[in-house]
Amino acid sequence: MFTLIQKRPWYFGISAALILLSVVSMIVSLATVGTPWHLSIDFTGGSLLEVDFEGDVQPEDVRAYLADLGYEDASVKTVGEGNNIVIRTREMTVAQSDTLHTALVEAFGPAAMQRAETVGPTIGKETTRAAILAILAAGLAILAFVAIAFRRVPNPIRYGTCAIAKMFHDVIILMGIASFLGLVAGWEVDALFLTAVVTVVGFSVQDVIVVFDRIRENTVRHRGEPYETLINRSLLETLHRSLATQLNSQFVMLAIILFGGATIRQFMAIMLIGLVTGTYSSLFFAVPLLVVWEQKEWSTIFKRKTLPKAA
Repeated sequence: MFTLIQKRPWYFGISAALILLSVVSMIVSLATVGTPWHLSIDFTGGSLLEVDFEGDVQPEDVRAYLADLGYEDASVKTVGEGNNIVIRTREMTVAQSDTLHTALVEAFGPAAMQRAETVGPTIGKETTRAAILAILAAGLAILAFVAIAFRRVPNPIRYGTCAIAKMFHDVIILMGIASFLGLVAGWEVDALFLTAVVTVVGFSVQDVIVVFDRIRENTVRHRGEPYETLINRSLLETLHRSLATQLNSQFVMLAIILFGGATIRQFMAIMLIGLVTGTYSSLFFAVPLLVVWEQKEWSTIFKRKTLPKAA
């Protein structure tokens, strides 16, 4: 039988490296921009203007023009076609946004105002609080569900605890990736990012529950089998299902990233990254963690096991 669970020190090493890099990225971002991530106006407060010019306009030219008008902190990006410009800047009144629109038309030619939004930082705080509460509530619900569903298996609480540890493992890595992309590509964390995180949590927890359920079935079906062999059997039996289910979703997301609108590209990219890390952690973090706990290997987890000598 092909062995997977016996390689668990390598899996833990990969997870530890990813978590460490995530924490380092957030620390670097905190030191350079003042926050662990590049925050959008959903959290910082400000105004967003989307202007559709008839002619081609370069974001650098618009940014320089806004700086001359006193909007030095303005962020200018293109959305979709090159003549569709999104401007993020400090909070403005309706009159100020109309005045700015008029100035842009005079400087760069005819342009239609597609949207003008003003967001206060209070909305960002409420959204963040709701997301944190949702993740904590999901953790408690998972623990309660697993404790009840796995009550006939020895130590059912351990299954729920490992699922929760896997959930926070995925969230930390996803936060680190968002921080890194903010540093190298200027990606901003907005309300859609929180939606992606909560969605990824749901997908990944569902995946690990399927694996744990197969372990529960094999515990009864192959009673007396060595624990590592039983776990390895369960992983191999669910591996194809997990990969098939997740790959179907990931292919759809990849297609949307490549051919969809620019407004949802970042959201779908975060979802795709989250599903990839979630699939990995379901098979190669949560299950190995359960094995280490069941076999009390905390002090020897990275020690190389020696095979018995042949007689």
